[in-house]
Amino acid sequence: MQKQIHEWIRLHREDGTEFLQKMVRIPSTQGHEKEAQALIAEKFRELKLDVDVWEPDGEALEAHPYFCSPRNRFTGSPNVVGVMKGSGGGRSILLNGHIDVVPEGNRDQWQDDPFGGNVVDGKLYGRGATDMKGGNASLFIAVEAIQSLGIKLKGDVIVQSVIEEESGGVGTLAAIVKGYRADAALIPEPTNLRIFPKQQGSMWFRTQVKGRSAHGGTRYEGVSAIEKSVIVLQHIRELEEQRNARISDPLYAQNPIPIPINIGVIQGGNWPSSVADTVKLEGRMGVAPEEKLDEAKEEMARWMEGLKGKDPWFEEHPATVEWFGARWVPGSVDLGHDLMRVLMEQYREVKHEEPIIEASPWGTDGGLLTQLGETPCIVFGPGITQVAHYPNEHIVLDHVFQAAEIIALTLIHWCGFDGMEA
Repeated sequence: MQKQIHEWIRLHREDGTEFLQKMVRIPSTQGHEKEAQALIAEKFRELKLDVDVWEPDGEALEAHPYFCSPRNRFTGSPNVVGVMKGSGGGRSILLNGHIDVVPEGNRDQWQDDPFGGNVVDGKLYGRGATDMKGGNASLFIAVEAIQSLGIKLKGDVIVQSVIEEESGGVGTLAAIVKGYRADAALIPEPTNLRIFPKQQGSMWFRTQVKGRSAHGGTRYEGVSAIEKSVIVLQHIRELEEQRNARISDPLYAQNPIPIPINIGVIQGGNWPSSVADTVKLEGRMGVAPEEKLDEAKEEMARWMEGLKGKDPWFEEHPATVEWFGARWVPGSVDLGHDLMRVLMEQYREVKHEEPIIEASPWGTDGGLLTQLGETPCIVFGPGITQVAHYPNEHIVLDHVFQAAEIIALTLIHWCGFDGMEA
């Protein structure tokens, strides 16, 4: 059966590449996913899947504790789900991929059209090629190979193309709320064909550092919020060091900072000849796979209270923390989970080498699936994060088809083989 699948994928490589090009050539940034999702829905119908297309109800979802989005209206931003029904008696699996991509950024930094989908030296270029339309293509190729070869499965295969992963996962949340669950899940985010049973979570935060304004000529009469922010930045860095010192998981052995705290925005002052009275810091706090978001928030709050021990100014002028914007729920699947065993075995069959097992350095929708959807999720897919969100984003096509072969075999062994169609 492996030889059959391998040969089918080899013979249909051009078709798979062309479909990936079609996806990449549609700029499915946030709020503009409709055309790309129509293409996916058409593909699912060609595969004779049971297709469900709907726009999430933002007003209803907004009250959900896991809701996170910069908007609450999703007109023109549908989710698409296709179900390949099994014959019964097998385990189900949910294959989840997001269709949204980040903006292309400065086009002058691209060597070619960021939505061109051009193939050069075995690599397909374009925004979203790696994050994560290449992984989505692997899913579709795997399902199509099984369908075309007449392989019958016992368990259901649920294929999801969701919106808004890049801003916190409202598409996957909407699918969970609608009732889509399975015995396990797989997300083909760009892991460079490594297997991630654990995914870091993250949250955005903001803190205001207060000072006291004065004329720059007599700056000694004021208190510079810029200077005080240096103390805050160092204090946050110490928290990062303390939190990471607790990480002993060998899956993070190759990661120098498993759960970083990054300050990405600094804004302060309003006049060169005035002492700055306010500085705004905004950042991202990494959350360990087994950690709760609220636990991380509480630790940050307690830590910031310790600033008054560094400088008495913070006794009456505390740098309080506000949580805002995007967040990604952490997730963890036991290394002994049977989907891990099946996926690793099929990896060996296709690649003829041992898989690399690591923890994800970034968040995915897998945390939502694992924690809220009660669907243990593993992340495995083609592409490398070093080119995701970057100019000249691309994916190695060989890896797309290798991932498809591994996923197809995984579906057979996980869901259960029920013979061949006549």
